[in-house]
Amino acid sequence: MNIRSILPADNMPMAKILRDSLKEFGLNIPGTAYFDESTDHLFESFQQEGTAYFIAEENGEVLGGAGIYPSDGLPSDTVELVKMYMSAASRGKGIGKQLMLKCINFAKSSGYRKIYLETMPELSSAVAAYEKLGFTSLPGPMGNTGHYACSIWMLHEIK
Repeated sequence: MNIRSILPADNMPMAKILRDSLKEFGLNIPGTAYFDESTDHLFESFQQEGTAYFIAEENGEVLGGAGIYPSDGLPSDTVELVKMYMSAASRGKGIGKQLMLKCINFAKSSGYRKIYLETMPELSSAVAAYEKLGFTSLPGPMGNTGHYACSIWMLHEIK
């Protein structure tokens, strides 16, 4: 298994993984990444400074991905963990954790001090993984992500 930066050819497989994952949990609803225009253009969305999107792959197959993005309305020292999705077959193998650690390291090396994320109760195994890496719950959202369907907000202080 290899973790690398996103390439243009990863757009279609990652959009499929993201949408399949949300559909699997009944979350193919407005106010989620399912309907984000950027879901079909992840490579292009992560070409500005201070952003990164990492792909986990094995034998040329995309298993999942996760990114760091300075979403609108967040404090300048805070970045968002975004579009973290794994294919159903690759979940529970520690690959998501490796992607998150890569994102945390990128955020730290880019000078960010905090990482924010939004998720939903249906993704309880992801919430547990976030907590294990030091993310704590917030009482409400930060920034302006447009994901109004999310009801869990978390923050990680980078050490």
